[in-house]
Amino acid sequence: MNIRSLVTAANIGVVFLLGAGIAAHAAEISVLSSYGMRAVMFDVQPKFEQMTGHKVTFKFANSRGIEKRIQDRETADVVITGGVDFANGQVLPGSVTPVARTLIGMAVRKDAPTPDISSPDAVKRALLAAKSISHDDGPASIHFVKVLGRWGIADEMKRKTIMGGPPPRRVGDLVAAGEAEMGVHVLSLLVGIPGIEIVGPLPHEIQSGDVTLAAIVAGAKDVEAAKALIDFLRTPEAAAVIRAKGMVPAL
Repeated sequence: MNIRSLVTAANIGVVFLLGAGIAAHAAEISVLSSYGMRAVMFDVQPKFEQMTGHKVTFKFANSRGIEKRIQDRETADVVITGGVDFANGQVLPGSVTPVARTLIGMAVRKDAPTPDISSPDAVKRALLAAKSISHDDGPASIHFVKVLGRWGIADEMKRKTIMGGPPPRRVGDLVAAGEAEMGVHVLSLLVGIPGIEIVGPLPHEIQSGDVTLAAIVAGAKDVEAAKALIDFLRTPEAAAVIRAKGMVPAL
């Protein structure tokens, strides 16, 4: 059997094992997830529910909000986020699993000129030429500001930065409304916003490389069902969704 056949067989086996729980029992899985995975989770939810018979409910927050909720022992079965250091028995040992890698991208208003971002130097030139930019205060933007600092242009860019926030003041919303000429943000939070054009991901030399992790929360009602959801996020079917939403699957 060749390598491709082995991989195909292994993937079929994962799907079979995930589906095997339908006859055994159906659980309700409570997921506390970062906003960056929102589009992914809503897309994979019906596929997972149909396959396993489990039901999934969601609560969303930014990474800092999630960290506080977990520390406060908020009820949940699965947590999905990046930039959080799980400790003090907050999640089950051995359950922390990488599911995706975040990409930072740039967007402009629809039909606006498309800047060259093919290299770090090109990105720097585009930013300096822009009259205004937008980003938020999340982990990806913290990395972006550090890049600006290395380039020696942090103060100059700060003077023309319009900070994004929750809807309707998301980075993409500000760009679509013409309040900011360009936005630099997590790609998965730019995908699907009307009125903008995604220029593309930033060059790999200045990417953050942040990894989104999934883990089973200590005290989860149904550990096996929670594990089935995390396993599903690492299947080829889920990987296709992750790619479509502007992230890199962690297969």
